[in-house]
Amino acid sequence: MTQASIQKTMTASDWALLAILSIVWGGSFLFVGVAVRELPPLTIVALRVVTAASALLLTLRLMGVDLPRTRQVWSAFLGMSILNNVIPFTLIVWGQSHIASGLASILNATTPLFTVIVAHYLTEDERLTGQRFAGVIVGFAGVAVMIGAAAFASLDASILAQLAVLGAALSYGFSGVFGRRFKTMGIPPLATAAGQVTVSSAILLPTALIVDRPWTLAMPSTGAIVSLAALGLVSTAFAYLIFFRLLARAGATNVGLVTFLIPVSAILLGVLVLGETLAMRHMAGMALIGGGLILIDGRLLSALKARFSVKEPAPHGNG
Repeated sequence: MTQASIQKTMTASDWALLAILSIVWGGSFLFVGVAVRELPPLTIVALRVVTAASALLLTLRLMGVDLPRTRQVWSAFLGMSILNNVIPFTLIVWGQSHIASGLASILNATTPLFTVIVAHYLTEDERLTGQRFAGVIVGFAGVAVMIGAAAFASLDASILAQLAVLGAALSYGFSGVFGRRFKTMGIPPLATAAGQVTVSSAILLPTALIVDRPWTLAMPSTGAIVSLAALGLVSTAFAYLIFFRLLARAGATNVGLVTFLIPVSAILLGVLVLGETLAMRHMAGMALIGGGLILIDGRLLSALKARFSVKEPAPHGNG
């Protein structure tokens, strides 16, 4: 698909897909919040990617799409799986064993802040502008507000959990830059998704078997089993299907708007289903992170400038 064929403005159906995607990805924090009460993090993450890989590979089979077979491509899948699945999934799940799902989703929303920093140093065409740098500063001020002064007193489990989720966001930032190579390789986006979760499964499944020895664990409840299935099928496999369809229709910049919506759905689900609460400093931090993302995105400011700019009257001739 050429750049010219990608829509510059989003239709009502595109906005509907974006809203669904934000709920699906926001729901992942809810599903993890339920499962982590009964199962260790590595087991949760391994089952998530194995379930997603099975669903995506079946989808590729039904669509008649084959996975590439070259060593170069699978080496790229390996790098993407580590940066986009293994590291962030594990850190987020471990973090949610100590902090609320809503707070984890807010911290995860810093991903674009890390992405613009990583892209500035590792790419030639995505340099930091003054406005984007201001957005990064405002966003990280929000992170500091959320973590609070307690971080300077002692590194308790809650602080370490918040830092773990921030580490996941940083890993996502690297994966966003690393993933640009798949476009030049000519690999279909859905094949990229299936390839990376397949490699992630090959890494995480034996690791979980060795570390957690899941056969020794108590049988999880029905709620935990349903949450695990939803995490793999809905929040990973189905989410990728929506994401790549929306990416093809509306472009990467428009899809990036989902970052603003995920914390909203995750917080609402956490409050309504898990009975979680957030402190005022968490809400203030979210507001600052949102302000930083608005500065980085730039479109809202551009629209406001265009709306309120006053054009100079055209000079009148004498004739």
